This record gives sequence, structure tokens and C-alpha cells, in this order.
Amino acid sequence: MTLGKIRRHPRTCPLLLAIFLLILSVQLVNAASEYDPYKTLGVSRSASQAEVKRAYKNLAKEWHPDKNKDPKAEDMFIKVSKSYEILSNEERRSNFDRYGQMEENQPLGQSQHQGFRGFHNSFYFDESFFHFPRSRDFADSKYLLHHAQFNSDVLPDSHKRPYLIKVTSEWCFACIHIEPVWKETVLELEPLGVGIGIVDLGYERRLAHQLGAHHAPSIIGLVNGRVTFFHQAVVREHLRQFIEDLLPQKLVEKITDDNYLSYLDSWQAENKPSVLLFDQVPIVPLLYKLTAFAFRDYVRFGFVDQGETHNTRLLRQFNINTYAPTMLLFKEDTEKPVDIIQAKGMKRQIMVEFVSNNKFLQVPRLVNQQLFDELCPVKQFHRRRKYCVLLITGEDQAFLPGNKAFLDFASVNRKDVLRFAYVYQRQQQPLCQALLHNQAAVSPQVVILERRSHAGKVMYRSVSGGWNGSEEDKYRLHEQLELLQKDPTYLSSDATLPELNNEMAPIFIIQWMNAAYDYIVQIYDDLLYSNWREMMPILSLIFSALFILFGTVIIQAFSEPGENKPRKPKPKEQPQTEEDASSRASTSSRPPKKDFVEVTELTDITYISNLVKLRPGHINVVLVLTNASKNALLRKFAKEVFSFSGTQTLHFSFLNADKHRHWMPSLLRSTSDAMQSEGHSDEDEESPDYAGHVLALNGHKKYFCLFRPVFTGDDPNDSSSETSSDSRRKSRSRSRSSSHSRSRSHSREDGAVPKRGSSRATSIEVHHKLDRLGLWMERLMEGTLPRLQVPAWPSLSETTNSFTES
Repeated sequence: MTLGKIRRHPRTCPLLLAIFLLILSVQLVNAASEYDPYKTLGVSRSASQAEVKRAYKNLAKEWHPDKNKDPKAEDMFIKVSKSYEILSNEERRSNFDRYGQMEENQPLGQSQHQGFRGFHNSFYFDESFFHFPRSRDFADSKYLLHHAQFNSDVLPDSHKRPYLIKVTSEWCFACIHIEPVWKETVLELEPLGVGIGIVDLGYERRLAHQLGAHHAPSIIGLVNGRVTFFHQAVVREHLRQFIEDLLPQKLVEKITDDNYLSYLDSWQAENKPSVLLFDQVPIVPLLYKLTAFAFRDYVRFGFVDQGETHNTRLLRQFNINTYAPTMLLFKEDTEKPVDIIQAKGMKRQIMVEFVSNNKFLQVPRLVNQQLFDELCPVKQFHRRRKYCVLLITGEDQAFLPGNKAFLDFASVNRKDVLRFAYVYQRQQQPLCQALLHNQAAVSPQVVILERRSHAGKVMYRSVSGGWNGSEEDKYRLHEQLELLQKDPTYLSSDATLPELNNEMAPIFIIQWMNAAYDYIVQIYDDLLYSNWREMMPILSLIFSALFILFGTVIIQAFSEPGENKPRKPKPKEQPQTEEDASSRASTSSRPPKKDFVEVTELTDITYISNLVKLRPGHINVVLVLTNASKNALLRKFAKEVFSFSGTQTLHFSFLNADKHRHWMPSLLRSTSDAMQSEGHSDEDEESPDYAGHVLALNGHKKYFCLFRPVFTGDDPNDSSSETSSDSRRKSRSRSRSSSHSRSRSHSREDGAVPKRGSSRATSIEVHHKLDRLGLWMERLMEGTLPRLQVPAWPSLSETTNSFTES
């Protein structure tokens, strides 16, 4: 019996082993197929993305470890997060529906059951066969980076603070080994201002390829958009030193008794405030370096070691307490700091707030467009107006007293709505020419301006008398600033400013040398660490350039010189004038080009569609002109309304008063209120010159707004222009005193209407009739113009009593 049992044993062992392996494989397959993201989120397979997102939010709130104290909450939260990652991505969701749960690095169409590779491969199972849930700590989820987020947020932010990025993946045992060191480093560097990021090599292959990371784990430093790999042992001290080495070398200047005066006196050349940090440590703290890196474009930073013996005079002059770190901030006054902070535990938030509140000098010099945008922002709301008081001066020693007086005035008159700045006329000639009407300023000039759009449009007013720094100049400037705060329309002139020259930009050879240095350093690192995958594009580019260069030289050396055949010059095209464009725009129904405004003529054919049956909410802006003034007025009209031509509810037309001379008197007679408010008698209506009048007509609601031409220019050939201008100003003053409501509505747009019996209008007068039209259009868009109601629109026919019903 015993012998028989021994003989049967070899026959039963393979059978038992096969049964055991079959049961084990079935259990593993069942375990792999148990996970279902649809069941985890509680949605059907036909659920939309909105339903998936809603279910994920509800479950994430329920199972978040900070809110749910259940021991299984963390695992459930990870499971819910992974389910949402699969179902929120259409490609992953499609792969799961077809093949079951897959990793991104598994080839498309490979089944989960292909993980079993047979007995000849040592009974090997692929990692994806088991499909365990992700074991990453839930706290790391806030550091996960995605491709779009990296390019929109992290990459621009790397110009303000460095980033430390870890590239990891699932089933990376080396990543698990460095995880404790990584957590300690994050806890130390993140409060100092270092950005932290984690890239999953499996889920974010596109981002990993952009960073040049092809294996895990990898640690990357990102500063100023430049990627640098960490190649040392993963130790907390090495990672900290790696971040310090990424920062520029001359962020913080070492200050002693010998150089502190020159450091503080360089505020004018650098156009920046200066910060001094006093501390007992011999090296510059990393927190201070990171703050200096974030504000390097605005503030200069210096460090003083209190332990050194040759800094006693500096400590004694500013009365520094040696028991706690101290920060002093200096502006134009180098003997007295404008702000001081002192604390034993100097935190990043305290430093950032301290520097942010003092980013600019009291009167900074406009050296680039970015500084101009921050000092004088574009007006957003009526209650957030910012006025920029700009001194246009020079660099010579003769201008120093006036500049110093302007600084003293700005220090005394600091207000929230005022920004004081100065500009050198020689350095910013395009800006000064736009404000001074192409006239070189013999003496310094003060201009008060308000920015209206990012395209450069400003409203401004020059302070009369120039600026010499006298008490009379200060009183005059103070008086005009008081008037401006009471009446924002005090700024009467408008202009479009060009972009400022960047005075601090390095010259081309310096930029080229910096770029060449970066490429050389990158090539050296790639050669040193054998990163041939990244080197191939650069080597290919170099060899291609050399091949093209030598190929061109060889071809030129062996080619025969041919005769140069003279080419027949092409006939020059006639330049297109604005008159031709305006005339074509007025007669063509096709959409106009970008540089012109489509202006149609009101005729018997277009009158009904463009006015009487105009769609509700639409307004037709009509220019009244004559045959003699047609070309000049159309050019000026197109220029003034060009910035409003993008509005869909505005249409632009013109009416020829010589063809329809009875239309304007009929319109004005139909509005008795308009006749009383405008103060015109019946005699004025018989022979007025309506050329230059502009009407905003609302055909649906039967009302219009009226613009009357104002002559603002002076004719050098007409000696009576000054007298006529004085009489017009007097008449406007009398009309304002007689009617307060009319003063609010038409004080800036309305003017005297020239009579037909007067002297013939010159070309300068016709050109200046529409000078105030831009301001009138702004008030039209704001809805602050008075509206004159009409019972019906008059017809264009000669019969003055005929009206057209809408």
C-alpha cells in the first residue's frame, strides 16, 4: 500500500499544480476586472461628461480625508480620483470600454490578459495584469501638472520664482525610495517661495516630452522658462543648493561701509528703489534671494553682514538692532528710509508685502512700456480714474533744479488718483512728439493725461507756462489738478501714444552673447550626462548648416559666372488716397477694408432702409455736408469715428445738403423742444450752413442727437481768427449761463453756427469743424447726450411739409 501510494504521487503532482495555477489565474483575472470606474462613480456607461463631473465632485467631498475620518477614506478618495481621470479623458474612457482598464504606456488593442506570458518566461506577469490602484499620497495631487496648465501658468510664473519638478510614474520603485527626501525638501522650500510640481510620466507624456524627461524618477529645475536637470544624489542639502544655483548670480549685492553710499546714490541711474537687509549670518539667506528674484525688475537688493567689523559705520548711521533681521527701503532720499521692518522670524509674506508696497520711486522715469502700463493704467470704471502727471524734461545739469522741484511737489501732493513720473525727451521722442504736437520743448513741460484704451488713446492737457520749478509753477499745477478732480472733462485734447522705447534693454550683441552662452551650457550638460536624445536636434541643425554652407561655396566655386540680365522695372501702382477710399466706401455695398470706415449716402433709395425702417437698437450716424466740403469732411469724419466702427449697432452715412436742402430745416421745425434748447430763431433756419453737423438718428424710437461743428484751429492767414474765436467763446459763455441743462449737454460739442452771408469758410475751418466729434461719440456711447423727439421723419423730397411715417 505504501509503495502504491508512492507510485501514484508523481502522477497526481502535475494535476494538482495545474489546478492550482488555473485557480490562481482566474482569481487574478477576476481581481483585475473587479475595478470599474463607472461603478466607483455610480454612473452608467452612457453618462455624459457633465454627469461624470457632478458625480466626482459629490464623492470627492464625501470621501476627502480632511473631512471624512473613516480609515478607508484615503483609499476611496484615491479610487474616486483615478476613476474620474479615466472617464474625463475621452481616449482613456474609450480604451477602457474596449479593452478594460489599461495604462497609457500599453499598446492600443493589447488585452489585459496578455500579461500572462507563459511558463517559458519564468511565469512572468505584467504590471498592468494586476492593476493595483495608484499608491500616490493624496497630498501630492495639488502639485500634479498638466500640459495646458504648465504652459499657461507655470512657465510664465517661472520668471518670478523657480520651480522644482519631480517626474514620476506608477510602479517606479526608485521614486518610492526618494519620496521621504522629496517630502522634506518640499516642506522646506515651498514656504520660501519655490514652486513645486509633479509630472506623471504615464499620464502626461506630452508634458514630459516637452521637459525632456524620458525616465522616472527625474528632478527638474525651471527658472526663466529654462529647464535644468538635477544629476546629484537626492539629498535635501543638494536639492536646496540646486535651487540656489539656478538663480542669477548678481541678484543681491554685498554692502559694506565702503560701497553703501554709491549703492544708495545709484537710484537715478537704475530707476529703482533700494532695499538693505541686515542680518547676523555671513551668507545671503535663500528667502532673501528668492524675494530679490521675484522683484528684480522693480527693486535693487543689498545685504549687510552685521558680524563683520567693517560695517560698524553703516550700523551706527541707521541705528540697526543687531538682535533681529532688519530691512530698510530707500527711494530718492538716501539718508532716510521710507519704510522699515524688523522681525526675528522673517517670513516670505512679510517680505513680499513690504517690497510690493514700495515697488516704484516717488517720481519714476518712464523707461519702457511695462512701467508706463503699471504706473498709468487704462481707465476701467468711472470711480477708478488714474491721472498721470508727466514731466517732459532733459538729462543735462540745467534741468536738475526743475526736476528736484517737481519731486518736492509730488512728495507733498501724493494722492491715490495721481501718479507722478518724468521722461527724457531725447530718449522718448515719439511719445513727446505726440503730446507736444511735433514741437521740441525748449523748457520742461508738464502734461496731465488719462489713458483710455490699451491701443494708446489718451486724453490730456498741457499745463500752460511750462515748468521751471518756481512757486508760481507749483501753484498753477496744483490749481489745475484741483480743477481736474472736480471736472473730469477738463482734459480736452486727445492723442494716440506710440509704444515707449525700452531704455533698459541690452544691445543686440549682449543678447546674442547671452543666448550663445545658454546654448553652450546646455550642450555641455547634454554631453556630460549623455543625453543624446536631446542632443540629436542640435547636432542635426549644426551639421545641416555646415552642409549648406560648404555646399554653397563649392557650387559657387565650380559654376560659371553668368551675365546679369537687366530686369524690366515694374510699373509703380498709383497710391490709394483716402478720398478714393471714402468715395468707394460710400457707394459700394461690399465690406470695406480694415483701414477705412464704410460711409453710405442717404438717397431716396437708401433713406427708408437706413433710417425709417432701421432695426431696433441700431443708430445711424449721419454727417451733413455740401459739394464744396465733401472731401475734407469725409476724411475728417472717417478719422474721428474709426475707433467706433467695430460696434455692430452703429451705421455711418452722409447727407448732401445741396441735394436735400429742405431736410434739415424740416427736421428742426418738427422738434419744438430742440428749437428752444438750441436757442435758434426762425431767421437762423432760413439760411444756415449745416455742413459739419452730425446727427445720431434712432429710426425706431424717433429721436436724434445733434452735434454742431466747433472751430478750434486758428487760421494763420486770417487776422480776424482770434477776434472770431473770442466772440465764439463769449457767446458760448452766455449760452451756458442762460441754460444750465444745456451747459451740461453741449458745452464742449456745440459752437457758433457760421452764417452763409459771412466770409467764405477756409479749408482750415472746414477741417476743424469735426474736432470735437470724438468726444461727442464717446458721450453717445455712454448715453449721456440729450435726445430730441420727432413725431415723424421728414422726407427727402423738396416738399418741406411731407413726412415719412415709420
